[in-house]
Amino acid sequence: MGIERLGPDDIASLRALNALFAEAFEEPDNYLATPPSDAYLQEQLGNPASIILVARDGAAITGGLVAYVLPKFEQARSEIYIYDLAVAETHRRRGIATALIAQLKDIARKCGSWVIYVQADYGDDPAIALYTKLGIREDVMHFDIAPAAE
Repeated sequence: MGIERLGPDDIASLRALNALFAEAFEEPDNYLATPPSDAYLQEQLGNPASIILVARDGAAITGGLVAYVLPKFEQARSEIYIYDLAVAETHRRRGIATALIAQLKDIARKCGSWVIYVQADYGDDPAIALYTKLGIREDVMHFDIAPAAE
């Protein structure tokens, strides 16, 4: 197994990762229904604030993580938010998610981030167990607020 950070030329790998997310999260409409253009994906892959990591077994993507660097203003530092993390069902319980987060921790250190944070949903016991093993739990409420209407 190898972990790699995707770059601007890895559009096909990002599309494969989105397919893995669609299956893992059971959200095909969200991840596959309206795919962005190659130009959009290339721009996102080239953005240093976007961190896309994949785990491979040979050429196959077996897991992945998407995180974002968020600059802070109260101090000269940043935080990293893990937005998506999934491992293919056939490859779970092999340390892939832990390896992805370990790679992200190294990236966080190099870019000066002081913390990595992630959200888990109630009932997602495997995610809760993983994050409990790796970090300190904080119980918070999460709200989705729609942008202003045009």
